[in-house]
Formats: sequence, structure tokens, C-alpha cells
Amino acid sequence: MITQTELNTTSLTVIQKKHIDLVLLPWGATEPHNLHLPYGTDTILSNDIALEAASKAASKGIHAIILPAIPFGSQNPGQIDEPLCIHARYETQKAILTDIVAALDRQHFRKLILVNGHGGNNFKNMIRDLAIDFPKITLVVVDWFAIEPQSSYFKYNDEHAGEMETSVMMHFHPEWVLPLEQAGEGIGRPFAIASLNKKIAWTPRHWNFATTDTGIGNPKEATAEKGKHYAKVVTDKIAILFEEMAKSEIYLDL
Repeated sequence: MITQTELNTTSLTVIQKKHIDLVLLPWGATEPHNLHLPYGTDTILSNDIALEAASKAASKGIHAIILPAIPFGSQNPGQIDEPLCIHARYETQKAILTDIVAALDRQHFRKLILVNGHGGNNFKNMIRDLAIDFPKITLVVVDWFAIEPQSSYFKYNDEHAGEMETSVMMHFHPEWVLPLEQAGEGIGRPFAIASLNKKIAWTPRHWNFATTDTGIGNPKEATAEKGKHYAKVVTDKIAILFEEMAKSEIYLDL
């Protein structure tokens, strides 16, 4: 396994001697996370989850390389009004991903896994297009925050910067989490239209109306121990994915 730091400081001589099964691309966002978490939370955690899962896969002989994380995600209306919140359009994200895939295809890498840490990012249609344009590359995406239900680990459901994200950040980087008494309560304001709340239809939430502190989900019960437990289960599952992706093709033989 080669991490981002090692990739930035290593040489071509070293890379040429490495067998690489998988290329990993963490992808996050740059946005406020309630009042107590870093702006880069989604990017930081996508990298940490990728690194921990890759370390577990390495113990099974799977060699992955982790590319530098992409820190720009898609934002809801109103969110972009917060200072230093950066919105990356669909076209921008697709252009970045296309350039990365084109380079990997030219270099004969065949398996790329996006480890996504931001709920506003949606790569499915991009991947459909890229599967047509670059048929030799298998491209998959993991939304790490969505693969394990929160209810068994946390008191409050976390949509953004709540108990789950805060706990996982406290596990990986406690020094970057402000005291929880400084955090907002993450009270989310529902739509006035019941059908939207029932998810019969969808429209993006206007963040300035949906929340007063940029969070949706109460972080006050977060602990590093909860984050450690949750991250272990998540990275165990992702490590299995890495092993399966490295050892087999995507379809069974008929």
C-alpha cells in the first residue's frame, strides 16, 4: 500500500517496483460542519477511511495506492453563502474525474475506487459515461458513511456534522474537534411540503433555511469510542470490497 504522503515523496524508481492492484481516490468537500468540526471533514475522513481499509486489505496481500484526495464537492443552495464554502459543479467534478481516469487508462491501471465522504456528491452518472468511454477500467464508488446503519451505534441520526461524523473525527483526529459545548445542536428544519419530507419527490434543501448552524443532527453525545467502533465496522466491509475487487473480475462467468 502506498499512501498519499508516500506518493508525494517517493520516486518513479520506487513506483516501478511496486505491484498495484487498486487505485483509490478519496473525494470530499470544503464546507462548514456545524460550529465544531473542520471545513475539510469530508475530505479528511474519506482519506482516513481509505487508508484504514487499505491497511486491512494489505494484510491479505492486496496492494493499493491512494491518490491525493479531491477537496471540492457539490453544495446545496444557501450553503455556498457560508464563508469559504466551495461549490464544485457536476461538470467540474466530471472533468476532474475524466482526466484522472484517462491518465490511469493510458498507464494500464484497470481498477479505480472512489471513496466518497460527502453526501452531496453523486458520481453514478459520471461513472456510467466513463464506463462507455473507458471500457477497460472498472470504476466503483463507496459512500463510506452510508454502508453501515447508524442506529446501532449512535443516539441521534446524523445527516451532516452530527453524532456519527463528530465521533469518527474524534477517533481519527481529536485535536481538530472543538469542545462539544461549542457545537450547535444541529436542529434540522423540515420542508413545509409533506411529500418532500416523505421523499415522494426531491429538491435540494436551501441550507440557510434547513439549519441554523450548518449541521443536521445533534453531535452532543459523540465520543471517540463510538467513532472507533463505527469506523472499524465500515473499514472492515470496505477492506473486503478491496480484496474482492483485486482478486476477481466484476462479473461471474456464465
